[in-house]
Amino acid sequence: MDKNLIQRTLSGIVYVAIIVLCVTPLGAKLINSISPDLVKQQYLYYGLITFLMLVGTWECVKIMQFGDGYEKWVVLPLIAFIFYLFSKRYFNYGFFFDFRLGEILAIVLILIAVVTLFKFSSELYYDSGKLIFTVIYVALPFSFALGLPKFTSYDDTFSLEVLFLFILIWSSDTFAYLTGKFFGKHKMAPKISPKKTWEGYIGGVVLTLVLSYFIEQYHPDLRGNWMVVGFLVAAFAPLGDLVESQLKRNFGVKDSGNIIPGHGGVLDRLDSFLICVPVVYLYFILAKFI
Repeated sequence: MDKNLIQRTLSGIVYVAIIVLCVTPLGAKLINSISPDLVKQQYLYYGLITFLMLVGTWECVKIMQFGDGYEKWVVLPLIAFIFYLFSKRYFNYGFFFDFRLGEILAIVLILIAVVTLFKFSSELYYDSGKLIFTVIYVALPFSFALGLPKFTSYDDTFSLEVLFLFILIWSSDTFAYLTGKFFGKHKMAPKISPKKTWEGYIGGVVLTLVLSYFIEQYHPDLRGNWMVVGFLVAAFAPLGDLVESQLKRNFGVKDSGNIIPGHGGVLDRLDSFLICVPVVYLYFILAKFI
């Protein structure tokens, strides 16, 4: 068997296992079965998101090749400050009891960063542009990720929104790849991602909607309508892949890193997640008022 395939398979299994243990109650149950009341699930999830954000920051700075100015030294403090503001709300359950207009502004900033990457990429060759893009592209999505699950401390419950979001993203990528491989003829963005086709995109949308239907039927306790979430994921997950592909293409980089052997870096694995999280979070907010 190909050694690269074995490496990809093993690292992929470890990656998925870590995600599942940190975004579901399984992680805390497993640890607490060894030493009772050692950890709560919300801390495992917070630790995962923090770790991914820090590695993603390092990868983005490396991709964009900052110069010797002050900008690369203030990236992490700025990202840490933004994440701290969201962290306070996370541990005080603030995501579930109020809504702030600043969240809409943050999502608009993500949209502006994406447009800049595709239409005004020359701005990203300045260290100031690199600084702003990195902070928006990395800090805001991971910060919004803290607002997706619901949890309580008195009965140690932790909801499964993030698990099913990952499942839908993985299924969207898989279904789009398989549909494109067998039926793809019309390229979606040949200069950015030559393997993506419109047939694959449509296949990803349709089959992800089928999966989201079953999630909605069997998990009515989740926030929002998961047929809507499934459509949003299938529609925006490919954009996340194109964003990261365009970023690497602009700076002549093949992979964002090698932290996951055979799969690349955190940004390579979470490119769709970074775009889907703000979109799904916005939907959850708007669903409160509908």
